[in-house]
Amino acid sequence: MKRSSLAVAATLAASALLLGGCSASGSSSSPTTGTVNLLGPEDPKTFAPVIAGFEAANPGDTVKYTQVPFDQLSSTLQQRLAAKDTTIDVYTVDQPNIPQLAAQGFLEDLSDLQGTEKAATSDAQYKINLYNGKMWALSVWNSTQLMFYNKDALAKAGVQPPSADPAQRWTWEQTEAAGRAAQAAGIKSGLLMEQVEAYYQLQPLMESLGGGSGITGKQMLTPAVETAGWQKAMQWYADSFASGLSPRGVGGFQTSPVFSNGDVAFFVGGPWDVGNFAQNAKFDWGVAPLPYFEGGKQVTPTGSWSWGINPASKKKDLAKKFLEYAALNPEGNLLTAKNTTIIPSVTEAEKKYLPTLETLGGAHSAGVEKLVAYEVAHTAVARPVSVGYVQFDSVMSKAFADIRNGADVKSRLAQATQQLNDAWSQLK
Repeated sequence: MKRSSLAVAATLAASALLLGGCSASGSSSSPTTGTVNLLGPEDPKTFAPVIAGFEAANPGDTVKYTQVPFDQLSSTLQQRLAAKDTTIDVYTVDQPNIPQLAAQGFLEDLSDLQGTEKAATSDAQYKINLYNGKMWALSVWNSTQLMFYNKDALAKAGVQPPSADPAQRWTWEQTEAAGRAAQAAGIKSGLLMEQVEAYYQLQPLMESLGGGSGITGKQMLTPAVETAGWQKAMQWYADSFASGLSPRGVGGFQTSPVFSNGDVAFFVGGPWDVGNFAQNAKFDWGVAPLPYFEGGKQVTPTGSWSWGINPASKKKDLAKKFLEYAALNPEGNLLTAKNTTIIPSVTEAEKKYLPTLETLGGAHSAGVEKLVAYEVAHTAVARPVSVGYVQFDSVMSKAFADIRNGADVKSRLAQATQQLNDAWSQLK
């Protein structure tokens, strides 16, 4: 969930305003066979199966994949797409960035596929590709969050572990109490989230308490991070660190070893951690639904990567054929997840994939198949759609870091509001 710096994001957003609405519509005449150039941040082995599948199904067509490191992807796309680089046909799009890229004219209008996309995937994954009433990309992957627990630590504390059944979902209050009991029985920490400073993972806290996404207004450029729900959720989060329930000093994606080493009772992470913990955790563990606040709404994060077409491509028809195979064809979409533990976005592909995910953890991950399917269909809430999301994510990541390290919640959220107003002023 890395993002560009606020300064860079503000510059790019300014460009988005200047170029707003300037995007190609429809595909001009172009070859329907040949080589598609795909650009993304993943290891080449990740996309090898879907490329092989497409080439086998379409004799005469080939796909050339170019990998760009994730932390360089945004700047690379900005430079090459702004220069109307024709050597990119299809590229991977971090879903919250779709509005900005569409406003800049860097995504081909795919609205003719809107009905097909809506039928193929979940409501949240369909809507994340929309901006100003048009569809600019197709979802390829999806995600959710799960709560992993150390069954041995809970048994030592005399705590009955949570169920994988979403109908028996625990509250955060229950989780906190159980985590403290496990600490009293000897474990170092009671609770830890994998992405401790990421909006993606923390959004459900505020949403559960009715605080909203943090962005509002007709243009989705008005900060709303000081609502009662935000204040309450962030105070709970701050207190979890101040009290020692959650450990300070670890962050980013360096958090999963804390769980696999047996040092925390409850760990919130993604489906990708099922295989990770199956391989590395040497104790009994299990999986449960993401908690919610007592009296609040049951909310889980969603979203991952979509793919879009470069408007400057000279092979738009061929690019569209490959994109449809990867994002709308259940077999092709399933192949995108063959070499990685990520949820395919197409509902039919998801149904075939989830049993293999559950198998990864054996008895530890029992119930994951039904749990993930339920969350995707019933509790998933996407990140807000806004041309200012990049700045929002950067500002709030810094605010979350400060809050978990002891900053006053009320004043820090007020500061974030001012920073967002400043960053977004040029977009209004």
